[in-house]
This record gives sequence, structure tokens and C-alpha cells, in this order.
Amino acid sequence: MNYEYPLEPYWSQEEIVQVIHFFTQVEKAYESKVDRDDIMMAYRTFKQVVPSKSEEKQYFTEFAKQSGYSSYHVVKQARNTASGHISMSNSKTSK
Repeated sequence: MNYEYPLEPYWSQEEIVQVIHFFTQVEKAYESKVDRDDIMMAYRTFKQVVPSKSEEKQYFTEFAKQSGYSSYHVVKQARNTASGHISMSNSKTSK
């Protein structure tokens, strides 16, 4: 991992941990697999920190530029999956 997570300096330590946890779940979905419920729980806590859709899109875009991983596609697949694991291992976006 040679990139930085999109974080804000005014977030509390707990909020930073929540955002990083969400992005690490996205990474797991691309690098191996992640439980659907885990990614949805992480997304819900992320949304407590970043409730605005426009801000969410900005953070997702910045993370995708840095990592090549699409948070949007992971969340979309999780929403469309009833249960089980999510794997995006063949879906890495181009940098």
C-alpha cells in the first residue's frame, strides 16, 4: 500500500478510525474477500462521519485515484448481495 486515505484533520480520532476501517474493508474486497455484512456495517459507520452524498463521492473518488479501488462498486455489490462474501479481485480499476 503506497497511498494515503482521504482524511480530514478536523475529524476526531474515532471518526478517522471509522473511515479507515471502511476503506480497509474495500481493500479486502479487492485483495481477497470480505463478508457482505462487514462491508455494510463499515459503510454505515462511514456514513455517520460523511453523511453528505457529494462529500462521499469526493472521498470515494480520491480513494480510487490513490488506490485504484472503487468503493462505490464494492458498496453496490454488497447492496445487491443477500449474504455471504464479496470479492472484487478481478475488478481493479485503472489508475
